Amino acid sequence: MPLNKIGETIRKIRVAKKITIKKMAEKTNLSSSLISQVERNLITPSLPTLVKISKILEIPLVSFFLEDEVTSNCVVRKKDRKKLRISPSGIVFQLLSPDINRKIEFLLVEIEGKDGDYEKLVSYHGEKCGYVIKGKLEVKLGDKTYYLEEGDSIYFKSSIPHRFKSADGGKVVSIWAITPPSF
Repeated sequence: MPLNKIGETIRKIRVAKKITIKKMAEKTNLSSSLISQVERNLITPSLPTLVKISKILEIPLVSFFLEDEVTSNCVVRKKDRKKLRISPSGIVFQLLSPDINRKIEFLLVEIEGKDGDYEKLVSYHGEKCGYVIKGKLEVKLGDKTYYLEEGDSIYFKSSIPHRFKSADGGKVVSIWAITPPSF
């Protein structure tokens, strides 16, 4: 999203959530004047300012930088999915939910063979539930390792350090529901 659209996005979401500028200023420790100037695109906010605002609006920081406007559509066409490829891991994430301003995120995740091996464990606030459509998925969850095959599913708190990879070097396709959204 162009920087001159960030302020409009902030204002639109703030108004939709019925948060006044004064209330946002109190919760972020920013001045009402600064927030007003950001919303009117008179100034470009710093990254720390955007982090504070995104927390109060309960939206992922990345939503300020997406190319497409957030829509209220309920259908996502295959050709219109937002995709994120993680290099060098070869993992491709496709957003199946209409946008990231919901309470849950729905993803199609493809791991291509050994290129999908990613050893770093990650953790953050929230929950995940995954379902394997194709292939064999290895899930490292804390100090345990689980092997999931087609038709298997898994649920866990995202605060437990975790990572995924192909269990046999083949292609893995899985569907994930994640809350809160993190795409």
